[in-house]
Amino acid sequence: MNELIRQAQMMQQKMLRTQEEIGKKEVESSVGGGMVTVKANCSGEILAVSIDKAVLEDVDMLQDLVMSAVNEVLKEGKDVMQAEMAQITGGMKIPGLF
Repeated sequence: MNELIRQAQMMQQKMLRTQEEIGKKEVESSVGGGMVTVKANCSGEILAVSIDKAVLEDVDMLQDLVMSAVNEVLKEGKDVMQAEMAQITGGMKIPGLF
């Protein structure tokens, strides 16, 4: 029984280290034909936003594009995190981990 607990603790530590490493990976999403580009890390932090000057005159469109780009980049980061963690867990869904 102690061996099983030790193995589970080692797996947990490996998963936490891997999750931290994956969280540093960067993803990028562009919308509106490249009018708005957002870069984030897989931990969900927005790192950069780039906006084409051509879209500055239409505030409503700019707001929609920024929201769309942010949502897309966060989804992409989450997908990367889940895919890489699934390799460690063998596809097992562990509640609260990711």
